[in-house]
Amino acid sequence: MRIALSPAQRRGLMHDRFILLKRTADLTDQEALLLSAWVKNYPVLGAVHQTKEAFFGLYAATSRAQAEQRFVAWEQALSGEIREAFGEVLTAWKHWQGEILAYFAHPVTNGYTESLNSLIRATDRMDRGYSFEVLRAKMLWAEGPIEKVPRRPKLTRQSMTPSRTAGLL
Repeated sequence: MRIALSPAQRRGLMHDRFILLKRTADLTDQEALLLSAWVKNYPVLGAVHQTKEAFFGLYAATSRAQAEQRFVAWEQALSGEIREAFGEVLTAWKHWQGEILAYFAHPVTNGYTESLNSLIRATDRMDRGYSFEVLRAKMLWAEGPIEKVPRRPKLTRQSMTPSRTAGLL
Protein backbone atom coordinates (compact mmCIF):
# COMPACT_ATOMS: atom_id res chain seq x y z
CA MET A 1 0.00 0.00 0.00
CA ARG A 2 1.47 3.34 -1.04
CA ILE A 3 0.36 6.82 -0.13
CA ALA A 4 1.44 9.69 -2.37
CA LEU A 5 3.56 12.06 -0.26
CA SER A 6 5.70 15.05 -1.18
CA PRO A 7 9.36 14.92 -0.07
CA ALA A 8 8.60 17.32 2.82
CA GLN A 9 5.65 15.19 3.95
CA ARG A 10 7.78 12.07 3.67
CA ARG A 11 10.43 13.60 5.97
CA GLY A 12 7.70 14.68 8.41
CA LEU A 13 6.23 11.21 8.51
CA MET A 14 9.69 9.72 8.97
CA HIS A 15 10.07 11.76 12.17
CA ASP A 16 6.50 11.03 13.35
CA ARG A 17 6.42 7.30 12.49
CA PHE A 18 6.95 6.25 16.10
CA ILE A 19 3.70 7.99 16.99
CA LEU A 20 1.92 5.66 14.58
CA LEU A 21 3.55 2.67 16.24
CA LYS A 22 2.62 3.72 19.77
CA ARG A 23 -0.60 2.60 21.38
CA THR A 24 -3.21 5.36 21.42
CA ALA A 25 -3.52 5.16 25.22
CA ASP A 26 0.22 5.82 25.59
CA LEU A 27 0.31 9.00 23.46
CA THR A 28 1.05 12.35 25.03
CA ASP A 29 -1.22 15.28 24.17
CA GLN A 30 1.26 16.57 21.59
CA GLU A 31 1.63 13.13 20.00
CA ALA A 32 -2.15 12.71 19.89
CA LEU A 33 -2.41 16.06 18.10
CA LEU A 34 0.21 15.01 15.54
CA LEU A 35 -1.55 11.68 15.02
CA SER A 36 -4.90 13.38 14.47
CA ALA A 37 -3.31 15.64 11.84
CA TRP A 38 -1.86 12.66 9.95
CA VAL A 39 -5.15 10.77 10.17
CA LYS A 40 -7.15 13.77 8.99
CA ASN A 41 -4.89 14.35 5.98
CA TYR A 42 -4.46 10.67 5.12
CA PRO A 43 -7.57 8.62 5.95
CA VAL A 44 -5.93 5.38 4.78
CA LEU A 45 -3.17 5.90 7.34
CA GLY A 46 -5.86 6.45 9.98
CA ALA A 47 -7.65 3.27 8.96
CA VAL A 48 -4.42 1.28 9.23
CA HIS A 49 -3.70 2.79 12.65
CA GLN A 50 -7.21 1.95 13.89
CA THR A 51 -6.83 -1.59 12.55
CA LYS A 52 -3.56 -1.94 14.45
CA GLU A 53 -5.24 -0.74 17.65
CA ALA A 54 -8.12 -3.17 17.12
CA PHE A 55 -5.64 -6.03 16.71
CA PHE A 56 -3.96 -5.19 20.02
CA GLY A 57 -7.42 -5.27 21.58
CA LEU A 58 -7.15 -9.02 21.06
CA TYR A 59 -4.80 -9.19 24.07
CA ALA A 60 -7.42 -7.58 26.30
CA ALA A 61 -9.47 -10.78 25.98
CA THR A 62 -9.92 -12.77 29.16
CA SER A 63 -9.93 -16.23 27.58
CA ARG A 64 -8.62 -18.14 24.60
CA ALA A 65 -12.12 -18.49 23.09
CA GLN A 66 -12.79 -14.79 23.41
CA ALA A 67 -9.40 -14.00 21.79
CA GLU A 68 -10.22 -16.31 18.87
CA GLN A 69 -13.60 -14.61 18.43
CA ARG A 70 -11.97 -11.19 18.48
CA PHE A 71 -9.44 -12.25 15.87
CA VAL A 72 -12.11 -13.62 13.56
CA ALA A 73 -14.09 -10.37 13.89
CA TRP A 74 -10.92 -8.34 13.30
CA GLU A 75 -10.00 -10.37 10.22
CA GLN A 76 -13.50 -10.07 8.73
CA ALA A 77 -13.39 -6.29 9.17
CA LEU A 78 -10.24 -5.99 7.03
CA SER A 79 -10.83 -4.36 3.65
CA GLY A 80 -8.75 -5.21 0.58
CA GLU A 81 -6.13 -2.47 0.80
CA ILE A 82 -5.74 -2.73 4.56
CA ARG A 83 -5.72 -6.54 4.44
CA GLU A 84 -2.69 -6.23 2.18
CA ALA A 85 -0.88 -4.14 4.84
CA PHE A 86 -1.55 -6.79 7.50
CA GLY A 87 -0.59 -9.78 5.34
CA GLU A 88 2.34 -10.72 7.57
CA VAL A 89 0.13 -10.67 10.68
CA LEU A 90 -2.41 -12.93 8.97
CA THR A 91 0.33 -15.34 7.87
CA ALA A 92 1.84 -15.41 11.37
CA TRP A 93 -1.59 -16.12 12.85
CA LYS A 94 -2.14 -18.95 10.39
CA HIS A 95 1.18 -20.61 11.26
CA TRP A 96 1.40 -19.80 14.98
CA GLN A 97 -2.23 -19.64 16.11
CA GLY A 98 -1.82 -22.28 18.83
CA GLU A 99 1.30 -20.65 20.23
CA ILE A 100 -0.23 -17.16 20.14
CA LEU A 101 -3.37 -18.34 21.89
CA ALA A 102 -1.32 -20.21 24.50
CA TYR A 103 -0.70 -16.77 25.99
CA PHE A 104 -4.25 -16.82 27.38
CA ALA A 105 -3.59 -20.05 29.30
CA HIS A 106 -0.17 -18.88 30.53
CA PRO A 107 0.23 -15.09 30.17
CA VAL A 108 3.99 -15.14 29.78
CA THR A 109 5.81 -13.71 26.78
CA ASN A 110 9.17 -14.64 25.33
CA GLY A 111 10.48 -11.10 25.94
CA TYR A 112 13.31 -12.41 28.13
CA THR A 113 14.44 -14.82 25.42
CA GLU A 114 14.30 -12.14 22.73
CA SER A 115 16.30 -9.78 24.95
CA LEU A 116 18.88 -12.47 25.63
CA ASN A 117 19.20 -13.24 21.90
CA SER A 118 19.71 -9.53 21.23
CA LEU A 119 22.50 -9.38 23.82
CA ILE A 120 24.12 -12.46 22.30
CA ARG A 121 24.07 -10.89 18.84
CA ALA A 122 25.53 -7.64 20.19
CA THR A 123 28.28 -9.59 21.98
CA ASP A 124 28.96 -11.54 18.80
CA ARG A 125 29.34 -8.34 16.79
CA MET A 126 31.76 -6.89 19.35
CA ASP A 127 33.89 -9.95 20.11
CA ARG A 128 34.05 -11.85 16.83
CA GLY A 129 35.18 -15.43 16.72
CA TYR A 130 32.34 -17.07 18.64
CA SER A 131 29.47 -18.73 16.87
CA PHE A 132 25.95 -17.67 17.84
CA GLU A 133 25.26 -21.16 19.15
CA VAL A 134 28.32 -21.10 21.46
CA LEU A 135 27.44 -17.65 22.81
CA ARG A 136 23.82 -18.70 23.34
CA ALA A 137 24.86 -21.87 25.15
CA LYS A 138 27.25 -19.95 27.40
CA MET A 139 24.55 -17.48 28.36
CA LEU A 140 21.80 -20.06 28.81
CA TRP A 141 23.91 -22.51 30.79
CA ALA A 142 25.63 -19.96 33.02
CA GLU A 143 25.50 -20.79 36.70
CA GLY A 144 22.70 -18.37 37.48
CA PRO A 145 22.73 -14.62 37.94
CA ILE A 146 26.02 -12.94 38.65
CA GLU A 147 26.16 -11.99 42.28
CA LYS A 148 27.78 -8.84 43.51
CA VAL A 149 31.34 -9.54 44.60
CA PRO A 150 31.79 -8.65 48.27
CA ARG A 151 34.03 -5.67 48.84
CA ARG A 152 37.30 -6.22 50.60
CA PRO A 153 37.42 -4.66 54.03
CA LYS A 154 39.30 -1.38 54.20
CA LEU A 155 42.50 -1.51 56.18
CA THR A 156 42.89 1.05 58.92
CA ARG A 157 45.81 1.80 61.21
CA GLN A 158 44.00 0.09 64.05
CA SER A 159 43.62 -3.13 62.08
CA MET A 160 47.34 -3.15 61.21
CA THR A 161 48.68 -3.20 64.80
CA PRO A 162 51.64 -5.51 65.38
CA SER A 163 49.59 -7.92 67.47
CA ARG A 164 47.11 -8.43 64.62
CA THR A 165 49.71 -8.76 61.88
CA ALA A 166 52.06 -11.08 63.80
CA GLY A 167 50.45 -14.22 62.44
CA LEU A 168 50.62 -12.94 58.86
CA LEU A 169 54.43 -12.83 58.71
